[in-house]
Amino acid sequence: MKALSLKQPWAWAIFHGKDVENRKWHSKYRGKLWIHASKTFDWEGYHWIITNENRLVVNLPLSIKSFAMGAIIGRVNMVDCVKNHGSRWFFGPYGFVFEDPIILGQPIPYKGQLGIFEVPDLIKIPKRR
Repeated sequence: MKALSLKQPWAWAIFHGKDVENRKWHSKYRGKLWIHASKTFDWEGYHWIITNENRLVVNLPLSIKSFAMGAIIGRVNMVDCVKNHGSRWFFGPYGFVFEDPIILGQPIPYKGQLGIFEVPDLIKIPKRR
């Protein structure tokens, strides 16, 4: 299955209300996609989310230790790649539109890559309860 690596706290946000991932490049990919949390932490993004928590309707963890890093943390369904979107998370120039986020109970350590990359079918997602 395919995967996409995001810096924290953006990877965390995908499973807490963020429905669009902003990218500088277009993708024709549609379908199931693992979300990988990279080993890099985006402090500027963290402060932006904190400043906008009320508008975004999220409560960001206060400790960096709360964020899984260097691991696959969940799965989404990528349904579109757009140039405009009504989401409060959209900034463009392209937005990968995600639906049905499912966070894993336990992160799976994995090395990320640039772009959309292939992950072996060793990971099984638990069924929803």
